[in-house]
Amino acid sequence: MKITDVRLTLFAWDDIPATQYGRHTGRFSGSSQLGLLTIGTDEGVQGHAFLGSAMRGAQMDGQSLIHYLKPIVLGQDPLDRERLYQAMWQKSRQTTLRAIGAMDIALWDIAGKIAGLPIHRLLGSYRTSVPAYASSAVLPSKEAYAEEAGRFKADGWTAYKIHPPTDPAVDIEVCRAVRRAVGDGFTVMLDSTWAYQYPEALRVGKAIEGLGFYWYEDPLADDDLLSYVKLKQHLAIPILATEYAPGGLTAYAPWLTHQATDYLRGDVAVKGGITALVKAAHLAEAFHMNYEVHHGGNSLNNVANLHVIMAIRNCEFFEVLLPAGAQKYGLAQDIEVDPRGLVHAFDGAGVGAAIDFPLIERKKTAVLS
Repeated sequence: MKITDVRLTLFAWDDIPATQYGRHTGRFSGSSQLGLLTIGTDEGVQGHAFLGSAMRGAQMDGQSLIHYLKPIVLGQDPLDRERLYQAMWQKSRQTTLRAIGAMDIALWDIAGKIAGLPIHRLLGSYRTSVPAYASSAVLPSKEAYAEEAGRFKADGWTAYKIHPPTDPAVDIEVCRAVRRAVGDGFTVMLDSTWAYQYPEALRVGKAIEGLGFYWYEDPLADDDLLSYVKLKQHLAIPILATEYAPGGLTAYAPWLTHQATDYLRGDVAVKGGITALVKAAHLAEAFHMNYEVHHGGNSLNNVANLHVIMAIRNCEFFEVLLPAGAQKYGLAQDIEVDPRGLVHAFDGAGVGAAIDFPLIERKKTAVLS
């Protein structure tokens, strides 16, 4: 089998609600573009992936995917995923990890379809379900956070994560309000989105440590490794970093050798696909650490993330980023959380998700090839 074609169909995503997750995102709304990546083969098997998100249109990464990555895979056996991943990584300075990730997911999709198995089975399944946590947007008041957390608890979810306004004093009050609303037995996390300097990070960390929060995510700049070392030495609450640690797989090494974080973090978009994510999860396992998988930025990336989660032991949760209108698009049937707060494995061959091809055709804006 040989790869004969790579094309990216751009399609419009409209009516995105006004949303913000921290200083790094700003406030976005309105419209964006996703890209449906299709890798074709001479035997008719196609692999698919999505590129882009509500706040980063696929056109921003799509041109480099076609220009730099398509020539690498044309004429190659799609089952040579590791060799193709290594070759694509050599182009990481010309293209992006998001583009490499989409190509890698589409190659895994082909492999699963050839085998007649879901990707998590190819990887070696560990489980078929996992708890989800609701992951907030930045909300207008501490009362709004408390109400939202209480609502998800009442609906059967088992955990809630706060993306705060990123003012340390306000953030502490938000955390206190949420803990009061859900009680002491409910799992709550804080993701401060790289917003603090060390003294602020320590102050907020001490506060949420006292509130019994489950983890403290990305309080410091993503390259401030030495301050993370110091922060970890002064806090008992687990620190979760490395989502955007500069670089690819090898960028985890200094975080491990300096003992700068308690968990590792990543997803198929920001780390370069399923291949990279599995490598990172196994690296974390070697250090007896969790590898908590981050939201993937679009619906099909999240399905790919879920396949990896189902195939590893050292991940406790699946992240559901809110609101749905800024995160779910392009699938005929998206990931849903059951009444017990669990999400379940997709069992169709390959990625296994039902792509909404009629929607994509109606909303098509361009085809890059």
